[in-house]
Amino acid sequence: MKQTYIFTVILGLMLVMTNCMDAKNNKANGAGVKPDADNAELKLPDRFSALKVADNVGRARHIAVTQNGEVYVKLNRTVDGKGILLLADTDGDGRADEQSGFGDYGGTGIHLNDDYLYASSNSTVYRYKLDDKQHVLNPDQPEVVVSGLIDRRQHNSKSFTLDDDGYIYVNIGAYSNACQERDRTKGSPGIDPCPILEQAGGIWRFKADGLDQSYEDGIRFATGLRNVVGLDWNRQDNQLYVMMHGRDQLHDLFPDLCTTQESADLPSEAMYALKEGDNCGWPYMYYDQIQHKKILAPEYGGDGKKEYDGPAIDPALAFPGHLAPNALLFYTGNMFPEKYKNGAFVAFHGSWNRAPELQEGFYVVFAPFKDGKPTGEWEIFADNFAGMENVVSPGDAVHRPCGLAQGPDGSLYVSDDAHGTIYRILYK
Repeated sequence: MKQTYIFTVILGLMLVMTNCMDAKNNKANGAGVKPDADNAELKLPDRFSALKVADNVGRARHIAVTQNGEVYVKLNRTVDGKGILLLADTDGDGRADEQSGFGDYGGTGIHLNDDYLYASSNSTVYRYKLDDKQHVLNPDQPEVVVSGLIDRRQHNSKSFTLDDDGYIYVNIGAYSNACQERDRTKGSPGIDPCPILEQAGGIWRFKADGLDQSYEDGIRFATGLRNVVGLDWNRQDNQLYVMMHGRDQLHDLFPDLCTTQESADLPSEAMYALKEGDNCGWPYMYYDQIQHKKILAPEYGGDGKKEYDGPAIDPALAFPGHLAPNALLFYTGNMFPEKYKNGAFVAFHGSWNRAPELQEGFYVVFAPFKDGKPTGEWEIFADNFAGMENVVSPGDAVHRPCGLAQGPDGSLYVSDDAHGTIYRILYK
């Protein structure tokens, strides 16, 4: 009788543990998650659906999803003194019902890697030790990975990514549009050589496990990049890929050389595959995706036709101008169809520099890759974030895609820094 009772108790405990583990796995794998009836108002390909994980969380920049399906959100500006949020779904419906925060700084970058959560302000990269649930152990005591990075307001987000060999790659954006003697001034010539490139306008590499590093402890991995907000490590190609924000105001600064329509479309928002020592040419040139040429910048004697003959690599893929690429993600999950495997998603935030033409962007695109390289094609994957067809001013857009992350089940998460919405896109 006693043995039967003990057996019953043990069996009951085992069932409880099994149910808890099943609930945990269901949350991580999306079981029981139902998309919003209107797919969160997004336009998606057939058999894809979406839901809003959270809304009004603040200016959500980059995001990271834990192995349990919880979402870390980096806020551009702190809310109630917190610059990092952790969104949890306790009932398995896919929608966050618990929210906590820490980190007394704004910024853009956030990344989960092994036992640490990395996050950045506009001048410093921090890391936090994680427990086995990928929760931060000491939220008030982050370690400083690298500090003292240039922050002169313009192009100051310290976006970053990590490789598999213990390195972190940090964007140091150029605090200028085109390195003119007088920035953004009509007809002002460019400075040659551009002094900004000594400490900005490129990607710097540091040790991911190094602490209290400065510029001198890292290397300038690649240069000639005006500003990079979206970057990711392509593990199929074992290479760093970045999306550069192209220069502004070709017509405003040189109206005799460029029409308003040409200025709306040019230059390309270019994807670059980078190796150590690469130069992408800013500020001396820009890439013209219509002519498929590297064009000498007007600040340096260009006329819109003259090709640049200096040191600069070609882009891996060229998109239209002034879409503002703010996130890049290589998809490695198994939920989406095979064509998406190892391809790249890019979140286009939408720009201001197409005026007086209509603005463009405000969507997520997909670029297929083959054997680790882009095929040259791309398509709009998720649209209608703006909530309208014709956007005159970027401030009119209801939502603006900014960050991308992959869930443990292979679903795609998208952040919006206009309304503070976190989306989750599923495939069935």
